[in-house]
Amino acid sequence: MPTQKEKFELEYIIKTSPSILFSRLSSPSGLSEWFADDVNLKGKIFTFVWEGSEQQAEQVLRKENKMVRYHWLDDEDDKAFFEFRINVDDLTGETALVVIDFAEEDEKEDAIELWNNQIDELKHGLGSV
Repeated sequence: MPTQKEKFELEYIIKTSPSILFSRLSSPSGLSEWFADDVNLKGKIFTFVWEGSEQQAEQVLRKENKMVRYHWLDDEDDKAFFEFRINVDDLTGETALVVIDFAEEDEKEDAIELWNNQIDELKHGLGSV
């Protein structure tokens, strides 16, 4: 039986428009700028390449300029996914990126650090540092 993964959410303020941010979260070219070395798409299956290793995820949910959800094909936990949500604050107009992911308890800190590094890459690519 697979170990139960714990859901966690991280929020980042990104100085860009929701549509520009969405393209970086939902398209192979956008994702390859910050998330993986290379990204290929066939149907709804995204193949992410990091330093020669590959991992596949299916895009299972997509709402234009609002959110996108992926499910790792090799993940034994059917409920686990990773998701990007874009929230715009009504008062300040700030664009926030919410990352929702799952990790085993002993891997959670590493996963959060990895996301922080990845989002720094994203911000750098967008000129939102």
